[in-house]
Amino acid sequence: MRKLVYGMNVSADGYIATADGDLGWGSSSDELFEWWLEREQAVELFLYGRRLWEAMSSHWPTGDQLPDATAAQKAFARNWRDTPKVVFSSTVGEVDWNTRVVRGDAVAEITRLKAGEGGPMRVGGATLAAAAMRAGLVDEYEVVTHPAVLGGGAPFFPALDGVLGLTLVQTREFPGGVVMTRYERR
Repeated sequence: MRKLVYGMNVSADGYIATADGDLGWGSSSDELFEWWLEREQAVELFLYGRRLWEAMSSHWPTGDQLPDATAAQKAFARNWRDTPKVVFSSTVGEVDWNTRVVRGDAVAEITRLKAGEGGPMRVGGATLAAAAMRAGLVDEYEVVTHPAVLGGGAPFFPALDGVLGLTLVQTREFPGGVVMTRYERR
């Protein structure tokens, strides 16, 4: 059975995006970016909702060709293009970069993928991750908390029907007051 990981940058008040969908509000550092690169390189399949897919696919296909791209950014772009991806959407048209679109039941497809052979999968996007969480499919949470309060927007954790028990497995501090906490589901 494959492991499913949900991790994103999160504001101190628990949001991954502002009310207008902006994801670029967090603190950045080379050390944090390289940590994300390492985590992404360990993933064998990315699962995206439409909005996060649009954000990622608008930059990373050519992110390594930007004149000021660092070595880590170039590696991230190559890894992003090469890693298989599934986009769950009823509106996304054609896709590229080793990607396929699923228009049906996301939970059923994630359940099928999770039951298969292979390495870790990462789910991205608040709506898609919420569906996977409610179905009990997420095994690990990587919460990268930034010292910013957004006051609203897309929450990292959705409303749930019950308590989600977690076990802390790692913490790490990054420059700029950013703290990563990694949890496994109990």
